[in-house]
Amino acid sequence: MTQALDIEKWNLECLFNNTDHRTDLNGVDQLIVRRGQPFSISLYLRSGSYQPGISSLDFIAETGPQPSEQYGTRARFGVSPNIDTSTWSAAVTSPPGNTVALSICSSPKAPIGRYTLTLGQSGKIEFILLFNPWCPADEVYMDNEQNLAEYVLSQDGIIFRGSSKHPIPTPWNFGQFESGILDICLRILDMNPKCLRNPGKDHSGRRNPIYVTRVLSAMVNCNDDKGVLLGKWSDGYEGGVSPLFWRGSVEILRNWDTQACQPVRYGQCWVFAAVACSVSRALGIPCRVITNFLSAHDTNSNLVIERYVNEKGDSIQSREMIWNYHCWVESWMTRPDLKPGFDGWQASDPTPQEKSEGVYCCGPIPVKAIKEGELTFKYDAPFVFAEVNADIVTLMKKKDGSTSEVTTTGLVGQKISTKSVGSDTREDITHLYKYPEGSDEEREAFTKANHQNKLLREKPDQGLHVTIKVTPDMRKGCDFDVYAVVTNNTEVETKCRLVFGSCAVSYNGFLGGNCGFKDLLNVQLTPGAERRVPLRLNYTKYGDLVTEDNLIRLAALLVDYSTGKTKLATRNIVLDNPEIKVRILGEPKENRKLAAEITLQNPLPEPLDNCCFSIEGANLTGGNIISERLGCTVGPGEDAKVKIYFTPTHSGLRKLVVDFDSNKLCHVKGYRNVIIGK
Repeated sequence: MTQALDIEKWNLECLFNNTDHRTDLNGVDQLIVRRGQPFSISLYLRSGSYQPGISSLDFIAETGPQPSEQYGTRARFGVSPNIDTSTWSAAVTSPPGNTVALSICSSPKAPIGRYTLTLGQSGKIEFILLFNPWCPADEVYMDNEQNLAEYVLSQDGIIFRGSSKHPIPTPWNFGQFESGILDICLRILDMNPKCLRNPGKDHSGRRNPIYVTRVLSAMVNCNDDKGVLLGKWSDGYEGGVSPLFWRGSVEILRNWDTQACQPVRYGQCWVFAAVACSVSRALGIPCRVITNFLSAHDTNSNLVIERYVNEKGDSIQSREMIWNYHCWVESWMTRPDLKPGFDGWQASDPTPQEKSEGVYCCGPIPVKAIKEGELTFKYDAPFVFAEVNADIVTLMKKKDGSTSEVTTTGLVGQKISTKSVGSDTREDITHLYKYPEGSDEEREAFTKANHQNKLLREKPDQGLHVTIKVTPDMRKGCDFDVYAVVTNNTEVETKCRLVFGSCAVSYNGFLGGNCGFKDLLNVQLTPGAERRVPLRLNYTKYGDLVTEDNLIRLAALLVDYSTGKTKLATRNIVLDNPEIKVRILGEPKENRKLAAEITLQNPLPEPLDNCCFSIEGANLTGGNIISERLGCTVGPGEDAKVKIYFTPTHSGLRKLVVDFDSNKLCHVKGYRNVIIGK
């Protein structure tokens, strides 16, 4: 006859288990383990001792408000001679006595989340279960330690903004292990509409990283639910802060949590993507932020972006746009719901653009499906395919109401970028999304995707050609020249009109005021001749027009008088902000106060007021933002300089993210990598 153990107390061995499961940066005050990997607990008996074959101990693991074995949210199991890592199991690892060392393992297919584990008749313990990319039986398994260090464990990173010709690295503090962040990530799952409608089914779905990733792509924006961020792309940021204000995800997530799940104001694409990346990494899904330069927003799914210009070459705003760049995330997982060959990186997009199954979410879709033109695959393949492959058709609207096609050479889906593993350099991953331009494989993918416009498009005739060239040094505050270069590739002398203009533009394509304009009615070119036409851009003109994105759109419209044909060249340029210099004073060690001396030189021909430096960094600033405001005006060419103190809490390579803000120079970003010793 078996006897139930009389358990007096237990030790969850949080320090050992959390370290072994790589969750110790969350803290060691609660048990946080990964699925499919054993963890240890110690039981102390009130009376008697553990005797194999005589003593009995049963366990019940439960998650969610309506646990059931049918849904996989409840598991009953007993003590076995050995651990079975393919299912819920337990084994005793100590000799007979009044202290029992237990090894317990969850199923690698178990739903993630908060669990209670009932120990026989004697008590309940609580723990959090996460995805396990170190476990070969888990759908998020990744077999490269360097990739795991980057895509799961790294708490900071680089997001690329700027332009395709000039990608600018922006530092970001993901902070997924900062105090309280994991609890907030689980609350995001609990607040999703599917959970509120049917909590039992939703908690069951949390075994599947495809399901969780799709939920996150909806919940990071607030368009249909109590999501984290409200997007805003125009008309100022009253009632909130500019998306460029944010240096990391921690403050955003904490604000959402403390404000009763009211959306944080405001986000734009890189902020949505960065928050989704933080939450995914916190839950154990390998994740990275992607930037697609010249990203198409195709609203009618015809894989064509129709752009309109007037007879001066000025763009006419339309709903279909080319974003200067657009950010989304990729998450690593298998796709057992699709035919073989589509495991690995899956694209999903939390920026609210178009509805999917009635909700503002997008993905996950295998990156390989985009490359191969498999547009019937789940989820949202046509929209993502268009972002990197849509054709651009430019039409001129004339005063008499008629339209004519304008020849352009613009391409979408350029320099698709992410941070390199183990360094801050840019990795170009365009080849993962598309085959080389003009290749047989590209043609095959377009045929599969029924991308007729690209298949039928003829190569432009060489005739008259117009391009835009720029100088390498285009800094905010400076005056500089840009050039329209007109080439006559015909064998006859030609006469044409050149309209060369510039205007401020936001990163998602909204146009602002005129920054400089030139209209040459009589440009004559002999056969083979080239002419460079300069356009001067003066700070006095563009300074108050450019947005925080620092972008100016250049457009050169060329009209051939002899043929009546029109050609258009466009280019977005990004103005460089000044460099922020960071010097660390003192020896960087755990729990020792350090100072950062931070300097920025005013590049503008006018003074800066209300200057403020802010810093934050995972395990550097205690999960807080530390700010220092200057009490004086900083004149042209003068240095703004502060000293900010902080105390690192953990050793290792850390990124100190710096933001400078003022009345005329807004949210300039910088960073310094710091190696913290023990």
